[in-house]
Amino acid sequence: MPTVQELFDLSGRVALVTGAGSGLGAVFAGALAEAGASVVCVGRRLERVQETANRLADGGRQSLALAADVTDEAAVVGMFADAVEHFGKLDILVNNAGTAVAGPPETIGLADWQRVVDVNLTGVFLCAREAVKAMIAAGRGGRIINIASILGAVASEPVPAAAYNATKGAVVNLTRDLAVHWAPRGILVNAIGPAYFPSEMTDAFLALPEMRQEIERRTPLGRIGRPEELKGAVVFFASDASSYVTGQTLYVDGGWTAW
Repeated sequence: MPTVQELFDLSGRVALVTGAGSGLGAVFAGALAEAGASVVCVGRRLERVQETANRLADGGRQSLALAADVTDEAAVVGMFADAVEHFGKLDILVNNAGTAVAGPPETIGLADWQRVVDVNLTGVFLCAREAVKAMIAAGRGGRIINIASILGAVASEPVPAAAYNATKGAVVNLTRDLAVHWAPRGILVNAIGPAYFPSEMTDAFLALPEMRQEIERRTPLGRIGRPEELKGAVVFFASDASSYVTGQTLYVDGGWTAW
């Protein structure tokens, strides 16, 4: 029987993280590298993902930075081809790239709605599809970890974000569907649903004292999340520790969805 340390060890595995240039994507990339994985860092801004990749390399892990837009099908196909060519395989995908538009639902324009859908839902599907092609071809199974949100399970509060909510709810159910279809191939598909954590997407409203206080009041643990509190979840889903878990969403939310 493997030890706990062996179950969580990612040595020899290759992971690809989208949206890895900043925020939670950089946290996920760092966590996987700390557990032993080589990491491909992907984002629209090459200089930002290169910074993440450089930090991983400084920590003694192999890394690669690639620029790609997850809404561009050809770019997605190309980035997976480049990752496999560089490292020889792909074991783990973290579908983290995302965007949001805030405001009352009646004020959301169609262009903004479509942009959120394209990144948060279509991009997740395109990346999962291409990752699985590489995993099936290798015949060793794999792990796909979609980054959902508490707003995939509940209404947006206190910041109205109907488009974001709709896509994250879709990601939760897409996770279930892909898990069922790809389980026979040994590919496990799960999701992480964070609450409010500091990131480029949340910094503006978390800087407003009244907004931060309302989020803290609404959270049973009484505070926003700390980035390191997501590291265990991503390593769990990426590792052998979750070998009998698929189609699930783990809410890392300080109790938000328990109300």
